[in-house]
Amino acid sequence: MVAMSGGVDSSVAAALLKQQGYDVIGLMLHLWSETGSEKYNRCCTPDSQALARRVAAKLDIPFYVVDAKDLFYTTVVHSFLDGYAQGVTPNPCLICNRQIKWGFLMKHALALGAGYLATGHYAMKQKTEGGSWQLLRSVDPTKDQSYVLHVLTQEKLARALFPVGGYSKPEVRELASSFDLPTATSADSQDLCFLAGEDYREFLRRNAPGIGHPGPILTRSGQTLGEHQGLAYYTIGQRKGLGLASPVSLYVLEKDTRRNALIVGTVDELGCSSLVVEGVNWISGESPSSPFRAGIKNRYTAKETSGEVTPLGQEKASVHFDSPQRDITPGQAAVFYDGQVLLGGGVIV
Repeated sequence: MVAMSGGVDSSVAAALLKQQGYDVIGLMLHLWSETGSEKYNRCCTPDSQALARRVAAKLDIPFYVVDAKDLFYTTVVHSFLDGYAQGVTPNPCLICNRQIKWGFLMKHALALGAGYLATGHYAMKQKTEGGSWQLLRSVDPTKDQSYVLHVLTQEKLARALFPVGGYSKPEVRELASSFDLPTATSADSQDLCFLAGEDYREFLRRNAPGIGHPGPILTRSGQTLGEHQGLAYYTIGQRKGLGLASPVSLYVLEKDTRRNALIVGTVDELGCSSLVVEGVNWISGESPSSPFRAGIKNRYTAKETSGEVTPLGQEKASVHFDSPQRDITPGQAAVFYDGQVLLGGGVIV
């Protein structure tokens, strides 16, 4: 079963598997969109469905669309709104990968008799000498998506296939052309699917109108500089859009939900050297027994940095960086690497 989006990556994934001799079925999830925005949801627009059907016809494979609108809304969109209401900056793609793609969709695939669920993610896997599975970065560092797959367990990784993980993006497009796929020149998708290209603040204003209450903008010393429009509308590290007159650039340092205060300061005040994560998933299935050195990414687009990870039981860990990091944001995930191997990760609290 190949999760098809109507994009070039999943199309090539299906084509490669068909070429390798697998019996392939294409499946697209129909996800939730705001009323009136259905044609803009980048995961499952009518145009995307039509493209995926054309790819399936070209490859001579069955293709189905499965309705997951209600499940997507109650799990992914609700967690997105709840996260902002609680003063954190959630990453709904992590919830989607855990609950929708590798939960609902995998169960659906297995129920239909599929042995594997394949996606167009840029990642790889390999088996260790001991027989367990490892999750690896893709060969294309500019497209690597292992970060969002850190939620996979051994059981799910055993059933996962990432056919394009061993190729660069240009190579994938060349493959699409060689297979004569209609998605060969499709643009890469951007931003969260259900936002339909819109700023998340406008989405929040419509779907959670009571989420933002004005409050003070303070310095760390307690000086009042102005008023914010609601903590949900700001992110850690934000500089523009604060509405402050200051001789020096000011950045969002933290969001104090107890006081409903936005704390700002200079670039020298931005950043910290440690964080704590909860809900940690260790790819091996077992928490390391002692602290270890790792490469760490504290958000999807962050540059990897080095530090020490200290497990605090099975599902919690603390991280101490070798140097202070800007933009550490509660609600995002911190993910740990040993070279090319992803060890695990959890949500920053």
